[in-house]
Amino acid sequence: MIIPNTNTENQLHLANTELSRQIALLEEKLLEKERTGEALKDSEKRYRRLFESAKDGILILDADTGKVVDVNPFLLKLLGYSYDAIYGKYIWELGVFKDIAASKDAFRALQTNDYIRYDDLPLETMDGHPIAVEFVSNVYLVDHSTVIQCNIRDITARKRTDAERKQLMAAIEQTGETIIMTDAKGIIQFVNPAFVRTTGYSREEVLGRNPNILKSGKQDDVFYRNLWETISDGRIWTGLMVNKRKDGSLYTDETTISPVRDPSGRITSYVAVIRDITDNLRLAAQLQQAQKMESIGRLAGGVAHDFNNMLSIIMGRAELAMMKLSPSDRVYNDLREIEAAGRRSANLTHQLLAFARKETIAPIILNLNSVTGNMLKMLRRMIGEDIDIVWKPSIDPWPVKMDPSQIDQLLANLVVNARDAIKGVGKVIIETKNMVLDDGFCSVHADFIPGHYIQLAVSDSGCGMDKEILANIFEPFFTTKPMGQGTGLGLATVYGIVRQNNGFINVYSEPDEGTTFRMYFPRYRGKSAVALTETATEAAIGGSEKVLLVEDEPAILKMTETMLQKLGYTILTARSPGEAIRIHEECVGEIHLLITDVVMPDMNGRDLAKRLLAGHPNLKHLFMSGFTADIIARHGIFDAGLHFIQKPFSLKELAVKVREALGDVKVH
Repeated sequence: MIIPNTNTENQLHLANTELSRQIALLEEKLLEKERTGEALKDSEKRYRRLFESAKDGILILDADTGKVVDVNPFLLKLLGYSYDAIYGKYIWELGVFKDIAASKDAFRALQTNDYIRYDDLPLETMDGHPIAVEFVSNVYLVDHSTVIQCNIRDITARKRTDAERKQLMAAIEQTGETIIMTDAKGIIQFVNPAFVRTTGYSREEVLGRNPNILKSGKQDDVFYRNLWETISDGRIWTGLMVNKRKDGSLYTDETTISPVRDPSGRITSYVAVIRDITDNLRLAAQLQQAQKMESIGRLAGGVAHDFNNMLSIIMGRAELAMMKLSPSDRVYNDLREIEAAGRRSANLTHQLLAFARKETIAPIILNLNSVTGNMLKMLRRMIGEDIDIVWKPSIDPWPVKMDPSQIDQLLANLVVNARDAIKGVGKVIIETKNMVLDDGFCSVHADFIPGHYIQLAVSDSGCGMDKEILANIFEPFFTTKPMGQGTGLGLATVYGIVRQNNGFINVYSEPDEGTTFRMYFPRYRGKSAVALTETATEAAIGGSEKVLLVEDEPAILKMTETMLQKLGYTILTARSPGEAIRIHEECVGEIHLLITDVVMPDMNGRDLAKRLLAGHPNLKHLFMSGFTADIIARHGIFDAGLHFIQKPFSLKELAVKVREALGDVKVH
C-alpha cells in the first residue's frame, strides 16, 4: 500500500491554479488589447471624420522634415489646390505658405515653438486671390513621430465686415447730420459728434436720457404723440421741428426717425437722422425776399415810361400856360400847383426807379470818405441837436465807382430813418471800412459774392425793429409811420441804389436795441479815384439854331416843339424816323441839332442819329426818353460823349441840355 505525499499534491494544485489564473489574465489582456485596438480604430475614424469635415483648414507637417503629411479638404478648397499638389511637398516649396515659412531656415520657427498664433495673416490662393486667415500651430507627438498641426481659419469675410463696420462708424462720426440712436423705450444710447456740435450737449450729458431735453415748446403734445404712434407702429416718421440747444437758442431741423427690428421682427431701437436747416431756411427766405423785390422792381420800371410821358405833358403844358399869364393872375397859382404836383410825382417816379435799379445815373470814381464827410453838415441840420452824429471814416478807403448823388440819397434816407427811430436824445454812427468777403461769409448771406468791398454802415440807438418789420422794410410804400408822415419809399430807394451799384445790404436790429444798416460796394480797381468837383450850370435863354425834333407821341411832340420855339429855335418836327430822314434830305439849309426819342417803332433814336450823321458829320444830337435806364442802355445812349435828357423835363432843363448838346452853353 502506497501512502500519498500530501505536500506534493498541494504544490501541484497550487501550480494548476496559478496557471489557470495566468491563462485568464492573458486572455483578459488579449481581450483588452483587442478592445483597445478597436477603440483606437474608432478614435482614428472619429478624428478622420472631424479632420475631413472641419470648417477650418488643417495642415499636418512632419516636424523633422517640414513635409506635408496631411491636409484636409476645407483647406484644399480654400486655397484652390489638389491633394497631390500639396502632399509630400516641403512647406517652403509651396508659395501659398510663404508668409508661414518661406525657407527651410524660416521653418525652424515652427519646429522650435510649441505654439504660434497669427491673428491676421495674409495668404493667396492658387489663382493669386488674396485672403486673410487666423493661423495657429501646435507641435505634438503621434506614434513616436513629432508633427506640427497648423489650423487655418478664413477671416476674410469677418475682416471685410469689420472694415465695413468701421467705415460705417467713421461715416456716422464724421457726417454733418445729427445721428441719435435710442432703445425701444426712447432712451438715448448713442449720439454722434454732429449732435454735440448742433445742440451743445456732450455725449455724457445725454446718454441714458430722453430726447425730450431738446423740446423747444414750439410743438404741442399732439405733435409728439403722433410722432411716437407712427414709429412705435413700425413706420418711418419724417418732418420738421424746432428744437432747443443747451444754451437756449432755437434751431429748425429736418428729422427722419426709423424703427430698427431684430430678426424676429420685434422693434429693438430707433435711429434718428437729423439735419439742421436753420441756415437753409434763412437763405431761402432771403432769396424769396430778393425775388419779390426784383418782381416789384420790374413792375415799377414797367410803368415808368408811360407815367413819365404823361408827367411830361402835365408839367410842360402847365409851365407853358404859366408863361402866358401874370403871376398875379388867379389861374397862374392853379397852374403852379399843377406843375408842383407833377414835379412831386416825378420825384416819386425817380424814387421808384431807384428802388428798381433803373434810374438814370452818372457814376464816377470817388472816395466814399470825401463824399460822406461833405454831407455831414447837412445831415446834422436834418437830424437836430438832440441826436449826435459820430463819423468813423476808414483810414485808407478803397475807391468806388458810383453816382455821388446816390450816396447823398443813401445817407439822407438812413439818417432821417434813424432820427424817427430815436425818441429824445440818441446817437447815429456813420462809418466806412474796407472789407474782404470770403466764401464762408457769402455762404450764409443770399446773393452775396466773394470779393473786395468798402462797407458803409449807419447805426442808430433807436427803438429797433422786430423780425416781422425787418422782413418788409425795403418794400415800396411799406412804412410804420402814421398816415401822412412817410411815403414808404426811403428804404426802398436805399435798397435799389445799393443793388444798382452791384452792392449788397444787411440790416441788424432788435427791439429796443437799435438798428445797423451795412452796405457793401465793390472796390473799384481801375485808375486812381479822381477828386470830386462841383459844377453848376444855369439855364440858357435859348438860341436861333435849326432843330429837327423826332417824337412818336403827338402830345409830347407838340409840347416840346412849343418849348423850343419859346427858346427861339427854328423847329422841324417828325413823328417817325422815316419822316425825319425825309425832312433832313429835303431841308434847305443846315440842321444844327437832332433831338430824338430813344425808343420808337421801326428804328431807334441811336440808329437814326447814325443814319443822319453819315451824310452830315457836324450834326449835333440830344436823346430823350421816359424809359428806364436799363432800356436806354440797351440802345447805347450811355456811351461817353452822348447827350441825354430824362422825361419829364422842364423848360429850363431842356434849355440847358440843348445848349450843352450844341456846344455853346450861354450863362445868364
